[in-house]
Amino acid sequence: MTRCEIIANQSVQDEIISLMEEHIPGVLYTIIPTVVGRGKNSYKMGSATWPETNFILISYVEDKEVPVMKAIIAAVKEKFAGEGIKLFLVKAED
Repeated sequence: MTRCEIIANQSVQDEIISLMEEHIPGVLYTIIPTVVGRGKNSYKMGSATWPETNFILISYVEDKEVPVMKAIIAAVKEKFAGEGIKLFLVKAED
């Protein structure tokens, strides 16, 4: 089992969820809907100066689904270049 943590601009949230539900049958996930902070290239603070915000999606998937998750995020990154989409993978114990 692998923990998949996605941090991305809220503008791509629906796209990521749709692709996950389409390509990973029965996928379960938790969303933290409004996340602020500083990334490598920009601030997302939800303020007048830095108005954008991110979200975090956490999902635990079987190891065989990890390549699918990587492909989903790669496709979204290609379609929405510059949106700061990150996928972090950590091996999880049952």
